[in-house]
Amino acid sequence: MKKLVFATNNKHKLEEVAPLIKSHFELLSLADIACFEEIEEPHDTLIDNAFEKARFIYNRYKMDCFADDTGLEIDALDGRPGVYSARYAGENCSFQDNVKKVLLEMKGQKMRTARFKTVIALILNGREYSFEGVVEGEIIDQQSGTEGFGYDPIFRPNGYAETFAEMSLKEKNKISHRALASKKLIDFLNAI
Repeated sequence: MKKLVFATNNKHKLEEVAPLIKSHFELLSLADIACFEEIEEPHDTLIDNAFEKARFIYNRYKMDCFADDTGLEIDALDGRPGVYSARYAGENCSFQDNVKKVLLEMKGQKMRTARFKTVIALILNGREYSFEGVVEGEIIDQQSGTEGFGYDPIFRPNGYAETFAEMSLKEKNKISHRALASKKLIDFLNAI
């Protein structure tokens, strides 16, 4: 089975993606290849940050790999937190710190529309490809649910009564931004 590195240390992301590609590749994490360095995300776009991580792994370890970057874009906040979603409340902040900051900034807002966007950058046999997944929804005014991570307790996807944090991983994986981008990745890998 061909090895494919997912350039992340985020165990939640690994748990979400692993079931989607396990039959096609042996999925390796950064820990599996003994990469313990913090890979910079210096860019202003999700795609540039995803390729920054993928190129770092490919150039250093000479292994096929993919990386993702995900952002929550809130219309009332002019697209923030966006590319800064993971560190919106500052460096070394927690998921909870980020959620609290968003809820504070959204207090009293009538427009609640938002979207989660994931971009996956793949480097396979030295060639670069990208895939995007988007799920539209809204920001609710208080946290609900205990599943998932990040902004899941305050994001309700369109057409659903539950937040991502109220859904099981199996339910979320049917509709999430990461699942949609991962499906495009899998479809591409299956076609080659």
